[in-house]
Amino acid sequence: MANGQWYPPEWPDRIRALADGTLTPVSPRRAATVLLLKDTEPGPVVHMLRRRASMAFAGGAYAYPGGGVDPRDDDRLVRWAGPTREWWAERLGVDEPGAQAIVCAAVRETYEEAGVLLAGPDADSVVGDTTGDDWEADRSALVARELSFAEFLDLRGLVLRSDLLGAWTRWITPEFEARRYDTWFFVAALPQGQRTRNASTEADRTVWIRPAEAAAGYDKGDLLMMPPTIATLRQLTPYASAAEALTAAPGRDMTPVMAGARLVDGAIVLSWPGHDEFTKHIPTAETNAATNAATNAATNAATNAEADVPATAEPSARTTAETKGGGPA
Repeated sequence: MANGQWYPPEWPDRIRALADGTLTPVSPRRAATVLLLKDTEPGPVVHMLRRRASMAFAGGAYAYPGGGVDPRDDDRLVRWAGPTREWWAERLGVDEPGAQAIVCAAVRETYEEAGVLLAGPDADSVVGDTTGDDWEADRSALVARELSFAEFLDLRGLVLRSDLLGAWTRWITPEFEARRYDTWFFVAALPQGQRTRNASTEADRTVWIRPAEAAAGYDKGDLLMMPPTIATLRQLTPYASAAEALTAAPGRDMTPVMAGARLVDGAIVLSWPGHDEFTKHIPTAETNAATNAATNAATNAATNAEADVPATAEPSARTTAETKGGGPA
């Protein structure tokens, strides 16, 4: 593998099955992922997690906090501040209940997986430190689905601060993947007084890292990532601050990106529209070798990355935990 691009080893067989009509695509589940940014002297850093090598999907790959929409995320009782649901519906390309559910999932998952809460007592404030035992009890109840996010906000007397999010891009898992997600990616800045922490059993480390450094690690093959992750990292590199990225977000194209596959003389050609760097040619004779290589790469990357990921200077070197995974990140 020349770089750290990861794809499921079973894809070649599934692509052929889809082509010959023996595979029916599953419907994608809606999901949200947040690129959490923090300003440091050298420039903004982004919060990333490394999925455990033992994970069945993308083991050893680096990703962002995120996950699927909870059926209760479209509850009209969610206390809300910032752009209206109507505004978000137009921005995200869905109806109003769907827009609320996606935004709510972004905020909820960031809290569940990173301990960072984009909410406050009113439309002009944000909560501070959320690391106390009482906060942790509520976070655990959210993870266990014992508490809906609407109930959590009501219990705490808080409103969801939708204005702290910027919709960045949208990726849909390809039709030949068994676990499909329609994922909206957002950018957000770490609120003052809050800090990330270990909150997941599915990630073995997290790191604050400059987007350019993470992209360089991918290019060298040291950091394993899925296409949406490295694509968004590259998109962040021009910005000198979290505020700059948030300011740029409203002007970004939200047309979904979904990989396609073609069979050419028995070989497979994978491609992602608008992202030529991810085009992959898998010759027929190399399909089995590619399967073995993709499986081994996850283990190797997880072993090597601990030493290879550069930790930025404090306060950005703090490693905290993250997500239970799922959607493309």
